Amino acid sequence: MAKLVQLAARNLMRYRRRTLLTSLLIIMGVAAVLLFVAISGSFKQMMIGQITDSMLGHMQVHRRGYVASIESLPLNLNMPPSLVGRIKQALDHEPAIAATAPRVKFGAMFSNFTETTSLRVNGIEPAAEAAVLPLLAGRQLDGARGGPLLKRGEILVPVLVSRGLKVKAGDTVVLVATNKDGSVNGKTFVIRAALESATGPGGRDGYIHIEDARELLRMSQPEVSEIAMRLKDPAQVDRVSANLEAALSDMKNKEGRSAVELHSWERLSPFANIARMIDVLTLAIKIMLVSIVLVSVMNVMVMAVYERIREIGAIAAIGTPPRRILALFLSEGLMLGIVGTVVGVVLSLGIIYALNVWKITFSFGQQQGLLLAPSITLQDVITTAIMVVAVAILASLQPAWKASRMDPIAALRHV
Repeated sequence: MAKLVQLAARNLMRYRRRTLLTSLLIIMGVAAVLLFVAISGSFKQMMIGQITDSMLGHMQVHRRGYVASIESLPLNLNMPPSLVGRIKQALDHEPAIAATAPRVKFGAMFSNFTETTSLRVNGIEPAAEAAVLPLLAGRQLDGARGGPLLKRGEILVPVLVSRGLKVKAGDTVVLVATNKDGSVNGKTFVIRAALESATGPGGRDGYIHIEDARELLRMSQPEVSEIAMRLKDPAQVDRVSANLEAALSDMKNKEGRSAVELHSWERLSPFANIARMIDVLTLAIKIMLVSIVLVSVMNVMVMAVYERIREIGAIAAIGTPPRRILALFLSEGLMLGIVGTVVGVVLSLGIIYALNVWKITFSFGQQQGLLLAPSITLQDVITTAIMVVAVAILASLQPAWKASRMDPIAALRHV
């Protein structure tokens, strides 16, 4: 085997320029794929983090039918205290959940006493919300910083509304809302701060204390619209979802159907489609790599067989078995794949390290100065390496098979 590898290396070095060009193609392909995987993966995780850690949480529990009607924020589909207690008990028994936060959501009219606009209001428990959404406080543009997200009587206003109505931190405003019985109620608030949108200029979510929300809506019981969750490991969403669905399955409504619904962030945000598109692009880039390796290695091996026909005839005439000739040419393709892969991996890892040292920043939605932190997993490196080496062997197979099946006499007569 060692002799075979030595012969394959010597044959490749006989045509140094062609071998070098082919190796460069493989190196560039491997490096490009791993860089794209690292950078796109970093952007994807950053995007998901901005959505889950500043708006949604990783998962949410709602009363059945609430999400289907979420545009109208139906108060009649809030969860009563008895149901909330049972849900919290189930959530407390799931060790993968790091924090939970109850919310009361409703639509309201926001007024500075001269102008009025609509607002989607989130009644929150400040400490619980900060634990579920660690990036929420970072969206604050002005006003008081530090301490709890807000206090009773304070409101966090989306920057779109604060600029449109020309209000700022410290101003007094009023919220007017209709409760589920149809009565209209109003309550004054002091603006704590303006919030930068996490998804773009259309964000209209404001935040008040959950007790203020219940008082404004004149709730006789501490109802909840949804319970948001943060997981210790976001990659475990599917597993945790399956566990919780089993734990919540015994909660039935009057029709005998499940009383609650569990939704991951992917089912609640359209940005999940962008994340899936990044995965599709990554697959497309890998297919391009396969094509580059296939064409380049096959071209080299076809030319090697054509230029060495008389040599193949000579070694066959002295008794070299066909399987030995086949193995020789396959070894050449294998060496091209291994060398190109190793150098490409090292090159890509060096560039990834340099990108992390240079601290490249970018923008996502309204968020500025987000840090790009490309990284690559061992699994991605191994998968790419195996794919390249396997394709290099496959590309060598047809020319190697042709060489091993040549008639020695015809090959020796070739000019």
